[in-house]
Amino acid sequence: MFGSLPPVTTELTTVPRPRRPLDPRNQVRRWYENELGWPTVPASANDPESPVRLRVGPRFDVLDVPAEAGRPALRHLAPGSPVALRGDRMRLLVAAGGAEEVPGVLDWLEWGALALDLTAIGEGGAMDAPLPPEPGRAGVPPLPPGLGYSGAEQGAAVWLRPPVPGCEVEASLPTLPAVGGGGGAPDLVRVVATVATHCHRMRLRRACAQQLT
Repeated sequence: MFGSLPPVTTELTTVPRPRRPLDPRNQVRRWYENELGWPTVPASANDPESPVRLRVGPRFDVLDVPAEAGRPALRHLAPGSPVALRGDRMRLLVAAGGAEEVPGVLDWLEWGALALDLTAIGEGGAMDAPLPPEPGRAGVPPLPPGLGYSGAEQGAAVWLRPPVPGCEVEASLPTLPAVGGGGGAPDLVRVVATVATHCHRMRLRRACAQQLT
């Protein structure tokens, strides 16, 4: 007598689908929101490939200036004042509300009547988020695995002076000096005056070059 045959199964083993690679943009977004507490602009469903953008206004405002005009202003900043670069433009982070003060400061410095290549971005604005700084730099902890630094995902935006997690950025940002002096924050007036002066020099150079051609 033959033994019974083993049952035949028709069930197929389910092969799990390959895991999708982590989107570097999500990691960049988490770094800013979790490590720095900086709000980001929600990703657009119409443009899923767009870079991460930082909301301007809640934690800081931005002076968008030519890099050539911004470099001389670096000496007026605190060591911890974050500064970003994108191409030939420099983004100087200033205290929240500072963008509203810039036109008045320019008028007081007698630069208000001139068309300067200087843009103040305040509440409601946004700036492209540079890739987080590379691990190993002073005060910068390692980042989550898989977060690249090629810059391909974020275009050319990079940190010249990166923010440091765990440090309150507000204390290092240029602001108008308080009445009666005091306070250790950089002086927004000095920063704007330096940038405006060099923007004007660049404007004069371009005018002279056009006259010679």
